[in-house]
Amino acid sequence: MAGRVYEAWKGSNKFLFGGRLIFGPDAWSLPFTLLLIITPVTLFSVFVATHLRHKFFPNTAGDAILVIAILFTLFVLILLFLTSARDPGIVPRNLHPPEEELSYETTVSSDGRQTPTVQIPRTKEVMVYGVPVRVKYCDTCMLYRPPRCSHCSICNNCVERFDHHCPWVGQCIGVRNYRFFFMFVSSATLLCIYVFSMSALYIKFLMDNNQGTVWRAMRESPWSVMLMIYSFISLWFVGGLTGFHLYLISTNQTTYENFRYRSDNRINVYNRGCSKNFLETFCSKVKPSRNDFRAFMREEPPRSITLATTWERPGEEEEEESLDLEERRQKVEDDLDIDQDVMKLQQRSNAEEGSDPAHQRVEIDQIRVGSSERAPTIRSEVRHANGGTRSSTKEDVTSGSSVRESRSYAAAEEGR
Repeated sequence: MAGRVYEAWKGSNKFLFGGRLIFGPDAWSLPFTLLLIITPVTLFSVFVATHLRHKFFPNTAGDAILVIAILFTLFVLILLFLTSARDPGIVPRNLHPPEEELSYETTVSSDGRQTPTVQIPRTKEVMVYGVPVRVKYCDTCMLYRPPRCSHCSICNNCVERFDHHCPWVGQCIGVRNYRFFFMFVSSATLLCIYVFSMSALYIKFLMDNNQGTVWRAMRESPWSVMLMIYSFISLWFVGGLTGFHLYLISTNQTTYENFRYRSDNRINVYNRGCSKNFLETFCSKVKPSRNDFRAFMREEPPRSITLATTWERPGEEEEEESLDLEERRQKVEDDLDIDQDVMKLQQRSNAEEGSDPAHQRVEIDQIRVGSSERAPTIRSEVRHANGGTRSSTKEDVTSGSSVRESRSYAAAEEGR
């Protein structure tokens, strides 16, 4: 029985649970990302949220601080899972190049022979909002990439609306998971702000309750200080990433387009205004996956493009025909020379024997067997006026240089 699609997938992706989950080849970074999220939240819940709940807030407010931290963390983890474990918008590969785009060109070798070659145009133009946009041909996937599509060298796939490959989530960011990626980054930013704010608030309560300095409060709760430092550093990273992607969404760009075409000053044909750009990103329907990784594979017969291996030069066929004609003419001339030699030998033999040449007949047979030629055969017949017996022999003439003849003289002697 044929295997499933994910088992023979040519990309570098990793599949789990029978192809239900798809990750990038660097999915090993996910446990590290989870550790960076879960560890500080756990420390915050144990050393900060519980103390705030018991010492400074009523039961309801104190519980809310802990519950918000846990729920926020779960929300961030769900967004991380939706970003990294789903198809980002992979374009299915073709098994063969598109035949309608093939063009045939000839290359001339050193000996003058012309060899046909199949060429595929590297680019072609498509219309986007009435503006021609150039798309490129992907040799790996054997297709013309849709607009805003690019081939990820890490996952080895063409991804629609390719933004970038994120090593922190171990997956490409494309048309089907970009909104979840942005929500993950922005939610992680809010989580960092929350942890930093609650830790700072705990330090503030310690200062007011003990009527001490900030240094004394920090010595009393070192975990709060560590969480503040960690959240501040993380905030620069995820916060900066959130701000950058807010700019990209407002202008309807991708990270790849921004870095690749920033210096070209080309017109962004996809920018439809800030509000419409946000609506397109967050309110449009997520495209269904173009790949059914759990489907069974269907074997397709390989297709081949039949072309002549060589093209002859103009007039080359006439040259070959003339060569064949010359060879046949030379062969006929050689046969005539052999016939003349045989006739001379026959006449000489008749003169020596005193026979009447009028009663001699020479027949020359040429028999071809396969590709070799048999030497001509001489058949001599002697006729006598007295009705005597007739004898005939066949002799082979080799190379027209020596002839062996054997004759029976019984009839001649009997006539005498």
